[in-house]
Parts: sequence; C-alpha cells; structure tokens
Amino acid sequence: MSLAEMVRKSVWSRGLSTQALEAVIAQCHQTEVAAGQAIVRAGEPALHWLGLISGVACMSVSMPDGKETSLASLAAGGWFGEGTLIKRGHWQYDGRALSDCHVALMPLDCFEQLRLTSLPFNHYLQQLMSARMGGFIAKLCVDRMLDSTARIAQSLAGLYQPEVYPDPGPLLHLSQAELGQLAGVSRQRANIALQTLERAGLVSVSRRGIRVLDLSGLRTYRSSASALPAQ
Repeated sequence: MSLAEMVRKSVWSRGLSTQALEAVIAQCHQTEVAAGQAIVRAGEPALHWLGLISGVACMSVSMPDGKETSLASLAAGGWFGEGTLIKRGHWQYDGRALSDCHVALMPLDCFEQLRLTSLPFNHYLQQLMSARMGGFIAKLCVDRMLDSTARIAQSLAGLYQPEVYPDPGPLLHLSQAELGQLAGVSRQRANIALQTLERAGLVSVSRRGIRVLDLSGLRTYRSSASALPAQ
C-alpha cells in the first residue's frame, strides 16, 4: 500500500473535500523503519502525526531498571501521537517497530490545520482518543489474564475498531509472528492459540491469512485460564 492509498483509506479522510485531501497527501511523507528500531523516542519533540502504512509497532515506556512496559500495539492502517501533538509536547513514550515498517508522517502544521478547519476531523480525534483509552483499559485486563489464547482473540478483535483502523475485511493478511507481536506472545504461542480459536469456530487459518468467522465471539472469548481473580 502506498502513502497516498493509506491516507485515502484512513477513517479521518472521509470528511475532507477532494482538494483538502490532496493537499494533505502532498504534505505527508514516509520513512522506513527496520524491526527493533525506534519510530519515536521519549523526550524528543513531537513534530508529526504518525501512521503505519505496513508493519507492526508498539508504544512502550522504559523503567529505570531497563525493563520495558508495553502500552499499546499498532497494526497497519493505524495512526498515533495525536494527544502529544495537541499538547505540543514531547513524546512520553517510545514508539518501536516490531517488524519492518513503512511509516507515514503528517507534519504538525498540517495536523493543526485539519484541527482548525475540519469538524469531522476533530470528531474523529475524539473517537480515536476514546478508543485508545478503552484499549489501554482492555490491555490491563488482558495482561492480568495471562492467557495467550485470550490475548490473541482480543488482538484480532482489536483490529476491527472503526475509530482506529479502516475495515480490514474478514481476511487478515497478518503473519502469525506479527499477530504474536501485537498480542505480546511468541509466534509458537500464537500458533497454538489460533488452533484453539479455529477449533472453537472463531477463525479459519490458511496460507492466505487469518479469516475471522465470528467477531463477536472473539471479543467475548475467555478460556478457563483467563478468569480474573476475585477482588
């Protein structure tokens, strides 16, 4: 997918006129980031709104002891950094490529121009930040479950958020390694989890990708090992 295609498919672009959309595309540019490398670094000024044209990335913070805590993962089609841009601040987290990524960069001036002139764009940002907060809460719950199958189910369901991603359709062109990175589990555990979900009739796995058969079932999936402890 090209930069222009990614921008045109983005949910927020639907409220723009053709002229405004072409102006945005002209101002955006892209870069390639190798797996394991930084997309943004904590402490640096936020100068762009960032979107993933391809690949998988994560937002994380590093502890003084060197340990890394993941805040959220992002797949192709998603954008991030809007909160920091609105505050005109510095990145409070690291953004790192989990696989080789093509990244779209929208300059701060272009982002601010959209905020000043497009009501639909502002509505989208509100919905996106609300979805982001919901995602953080869900991640806390999933991390407490400590069950790889539930994590994989929630990660698949999380790709069907109209506030965050364009509709990917029923067939996800996502490798098991990338899915594992999204969920924070190994490729081997992702493979076992997919087999479990396939037996449950929720997905179908083939060389072409992962076909979602029951989105509602993925969203509500819990295994016996996933029950949260009593409070």
